[in-house]
Amino acid sequence: MKIQKPLEESFQGKISIMEIKNKAAAVFIALLLWQLGAEALNQELLLVSPLKVLVRLKELIITGDFWLSVSYSFIRILSGFFLALLVGMLLAALAGGHKLIEILLWPYISVIKATPVASFIILCLIWLDSSSLSIFISFLMVLPVVYTNILQGIKSTDRGLLEMAEVFKMKLFRKLKYIYLPQVKPYLLSACTLSLGLCWKAGIAAEVIGMPDGSIGERLYEAKIYLSSQDLFAWTVVIIVISLFFEKLFLWGVRKAYLHLERG
Repeated sequence: MKIQKPLEESFQGKISIMEIKNKAAAVFIALLLWQLGAEALNQELLLVSPLKVLVRLKELIITGDFWLSVSYSFIRILSGFFLALLVGMLLAALAGGHKLIEILLWPYISVIKATPVASFIILCLIWLDSSSLSIFISFLMVLPVVYTNILQGIKSTDRGLLEMAEVFKMKLFRKLKYIYLPQVKPYLLSACTLSLGLCWKAGIAAEVIGMPDGSIGERLYEAKIYLSSQDLFAWTVVIIVISLFFEKLFLWGVRKAYLHLERG
């Protein structure tokens, strides 16, 4: 057993390195196809080459307005995400413990899931200031994903473990730590993976329509008005990079928290 463990860790390490190499190769091929497509089309208004987007991105990064816009959108969209994560988990816990609450929440969750994002944005513009629109829209889009996944995780909890906890009169905190949280883990990770990308799409869409001053959405709208394809592609790349980076960072943090919990 002492020999097998390092071998398994080494094998897992090789797999992760191989995955990184494969993904890097896939990204390179995608960029190459993008470059070839831009050269073949030869219409910068329709398709800008990745090299020119990179040049424009370098020009934007050194300006103060760029970082202000990134900070503005980052804070508001992620505020909506964390608020939805907290509320979704609380509602799922209540619904998992009381069937009546689940039934009462069902129409609201169903309506949120079925309603188009654009409809919510236009409706919310009547009630909310444009500066808080992206927070609320991100919250609405993430809430049903978190609620549905966490509720499913709670329902999937091993009943035998719960019965054993009742027999030994285990306290609520210990049941949460040793029974519910481990059972919910894959559902929580799935919910976060799905909702992080969704909240950025919905939040930026809200900013494009609401146009709050100093946001990424306003920069995208300006690029469209002035037919600046370089700016449009550059800001889109920024959104993708921020979204992917935070998703990996957040999921890493969740896994580390679970690891610490298991060791504790």
